[in-house]
Amino acid sequence: MEALLVKVFATALALSLVMTKPDAVKTQFDPATDKAEVLAVLGAGCGAVKKSFDIENIDLDGLIETVMIDKQAAAGDVAGFKGIKFDDLHLAYKQLCKHEKIDREVIDVGEVIEFYNRAAADLPDHNRLKGIKLPGMTTVLDGTGAKFAELFEPDSRRQWVPLSAIPEFVQKAFVAAEDKRFFEHQGVDVRSVTRAFMTTMGGDKRQGGSTITQQVAKNLLVGDSVTFERKIREVIVASRVEKAISKQEILEIYLNSIYLGRSTWGVDLAARSYFGKAVKDLTLAEGAFLAGLTKGPSYYNPDRYRDRAHERLAYVLSRMKEDGAITAAQATEAEAERLNFAAFTRVRRDTGFYLVDEIGREARTAAGIDNLTAQSYQVRSTIRPALQRATEAALQEGLAQYEQSAGRVEFRAPEANLSDAIRKLEADRKTDRSKPTWLTALEQVKLPLYDVHWTPAVVVEKRSIQGTESIRVGLRDGRMLPLSTWGGRTRSRIGIYDVVYVKVVESVVRQSPSRPQQQQQQQQQQPTARVELRTRPTVQGVAVVLENKTGRILAMAGGFSYPVSQLNRVTQSRRQPGSSFKPMTYLAALNSGLQPNTLVDDAPITYPPIGGANRYTRDTDYWSPGNYDGGYSGTMTMRRALEQSKNLATARLLDGGIANEPSESLDAICKLAIEARVYPQCMRYYPFVLGAQPVRPVDLAAFYAAIANEGKRPTPHVIEQITQDGREVYKANEGLKKLAGVDPAAVFQVRSLLQGVVARGTAARLSSLSSFIGGKTGTSDEFNDSWFVGFSNDVTIAVWVGYDNAKSKRTLGQGQAGSKVALPIFDSIIKAVWANVAPQTALPRPSPEAARHLVAMPIDAESGQRLDSRSDRPFDFRGPGGGGGSSRVSGGFMEYFRIDDSGRLNDTQDRLTSRGFGYSGSDGYSPFSRFQSWFGGARGGYDGLRNLDGSLQPGYPRSYQSAPPLGADHNFEGAPVYRQRPPELSERPPPRYNGGPRGF
Repeated sequence: MEALLVKVFATALALSLVMTKPDAVKTQFDPATDKAEVLAVLGAGCGAVKKSFDIENIDLDGLIETVMIDKQAAAGDVAGFKGIKFDDLHLAYKQLCKHEKIDREVIDVGEVIEFYNRAAADLPDHNRLKGIKLPGMTTVLDGTGAKFAELFEPDSRRQWVPLSAIPEFVQKAFVAAEDKRFFEHQGVDVRSVTRAFMTTMGGDKRQGGSTITQQVAKNLLVGDSVTFERKIREVIVASRVEKAISKQEILEIYLNSIYLGRSTWGVDLAARSYFGKAVKDLTLAEGAFLAGLTKGPSYYNPDRYRDRAHERLAYVLSRMKEDGAITAAQATEAEAERLNFAAFTRVRRDTGFYLVDEIGREARTAAGIDNLTAQSYQVRSTIRPALQRATEAALQEGLAQYEQSAGRVEFRAPEANLSDAIRKLEADRKTDRSKPTWLTALEQVKLPLYDVHWTPAVVVEKRSIQGTESIRVGLRDGRMLPLSTWGGRTRSRIGIYDVVYVKVVESVVRQSPSRPQQQQQQQQQQPTARVELRTRPTVQGVAVVLENKTGRILAMAGGFSYPVSQLNRVTQSRRQPGSSFKPMTYLAALNSGLQPNTLVDDAPITYPPIGGANRYTRDTDYWSPGNYDGGYSGTMTMRRALEQSKNLATARLLDGGIANEPSESLDAICKLAIEARVYPQCMRYYPFVLGAQPVRPVDLAAFYAAIANEGKRPTPHVIEQITQDGREVYKANEGLKKLAGVDPAAVFQVRSLLQGVVARGTAARLSSLSSFIGGKTGTSDEFNDSWFVGFSNDVTIAVWVGYDNAKSKRTLGQGQAGSKVALPIFDSIIKAVWANVAPQTALPRPSPEAARHLVAMPIDAESGQRLDSRSDRPFDFRGPGGGGGSSRVSGGFMEYFRIDDSGRLNDTQDRLTSRGFGYSGSDGYSPFSRFQSWFGGARGGYDGLRNLDGSLQPGYPRSYQSAPPLGADHNFEGAPVYRQRPPELSERPPPRYNGGPRGF
């Protein structure tokens, strides 16, 4: 028996079972013993078909006779039945349906049973449709409430609505268009299936015979492959679905799952796409139009085929009138209605992919929503699109600039080549000839790196000029410009019609005194431009912008490009922070009672093992850190130590600076780091204080935001609120958590020190911004990681650059520190913040809470020694970290000192150093003796440098005695004027280094 006939009769067997035994459809037969039963079922099915057509007074036998002897079908012109023996099919019909005796056996029932058994095996569970809610589309809004992104599974861009929210006339329109007898059949419409079968055999246009129930079974359970096996499974499962759920439930599933064009599934999203309204607000004509799309959304697309769409609308309305769903007057009125279609717009993004990914993860961990696409939600995110784009662009350009400056840039291949596309356009008569074909091809090309913000360009000319290859590229604005590259090797790899990324550099011709003024003006009105080649870097990086007062993540770039790597390094990776961790160590020291002018030795030091030395201790168990430059600078203030990122000075804080014993100091720093949630647990070892323990960038950013907030840590988050059907299901807690273990005054002191890092320290390239920002550079051991984390009044920005090093360790290279690699990226982002989010404002003075325990005094920046202001007016709370440093004294600036509740100031300047060691004044007097609080004297009991009448004690350095009062001539925004340099410490023996991390 022919294979095709076997499939036809196996499908007929499934239909016969559904028609005659709907409550007990058998899915397996024995090929040897059940032949007679199968023939009986086929015969009963034939009778059921004839009976259904007799109701309509249709001569089924006549129709079949006509089809069977049709010459077109018999000749094999019908693709679906090509090669079939219609004589055998006709004989089988006579045998089974007309009960005529046939001389030979035309049906191999055993083969039919075997095929049927295979097709009906392992059917999907129809009970899965009970209470089902199909995956939906979640809408993501940005921080301003505008639509930013859509989240949905493939083929599931929908918004589920209950049947009660769908107008009854819309329901009837779909039933009329797709399944007239939906409420009468039991899953399969015998007449529709038979009519479709005969129409197809007759060679007419293919006609569907599936019911709404069958379409639900096909779309959601058995798949949509065009095979006899699928049809067998479909009809059986459809009959079972009818027994499991009600007609209303089936219709609800169908109306929410059907594809209706414009990338929409379901009637509600389709209504919003075509008419800009919810399905509940549709008119009769609009609902009938949507119902008509089921037959072919592309064919009846109103954007391209308005006449077809109108004809289909008229058809659906006529069917509804025939079914009694609407009156003739309603049909006429609806057909005359002018449909106003909304413009077809989709949210097409080229930015924010890392942040949107993070939304899904945060929904699981914070809101308890496992999958945002399981249902339809509306998510209000924290993203600010303009800042997000600027952040990505700054990171991408910064990574490219690093590779260029480090000599590591390499052009490997173009992003695409348009040769084939240009040839096709030139051969196509419909191509727009008003512009170059390369421009049309460039406008149409889709590049793989869809979130890279460089400018795509196509090579339109490549020629040799005096032995050097010259390349010109075309831009999407129509300009053709020369391309700057990195040498002959790069130019040799670039071919004609290659698409590359470039950076367009605009420039204006300068005036020349020798040229006439008119000529100069004409030339200035014609700005010139050049383009520089950009290529994918191999180095990676991150940038995150955190709002200080709320914890909202306003922008997030988890890598160079999302298509290149989906790993979000902001939240999913940990890297050594290097010296960007040092503010934690200094906060612990200041919180323990030290002052910013406390002197500390930047000199070699070796610590024994934390647990103590014993006979098993090795030399490598001792810790001997080193500075970035391998040298040391002698005694300096804590402020200068942090500003210049001195490792040795920082390490010495462990011995008596934070606690009496180094191990106790480590415990204090660990406790603070855990409370600040920089680490979930602390690795208690010495290099930890210099940033040797890896950290997530987002956690480090939150700690710096806590510094900006005087010890109140925000919780970073990307979701503000989640709603479903207008009901709030989650809202972020944007409250600040106070770091209980630290004093706000100590935190403010750290903030002031970090402004000093910008004013005159390792981030001094941004010194002009020191009144507006503070921050710290960081570089891990061997230049593996480059950091800058900084804050303004409103935001904290963390930038990291490095290699992923998944397989082999690759460093950034000698000298590629945070100040050189990460800081320029921060600079671009903070300017974007001021342009798009919040204005540029100076960092504020201490809060009243902190101010109660702070006093500002003029000091010499180099030595930390108090200066004479020669002023009777009280000192205000301003200085390098607040108010722009308006209260200054020549030779110094106002430093913040902590005082106790009674106003006493604890002088800690010499606590960590020996008396007499350090800087010397011009007369040999050491200015580092203890000094008396300005509020002390009678009650302080300190050995001060002033007499009770306010005069200087003998021996006070002459260079300080003539200090003039405050004056504009000496203003310095947050930075001191150095009055005295430390002497060379040549009397000290050279240090011995035993290795160790050297952060910067």
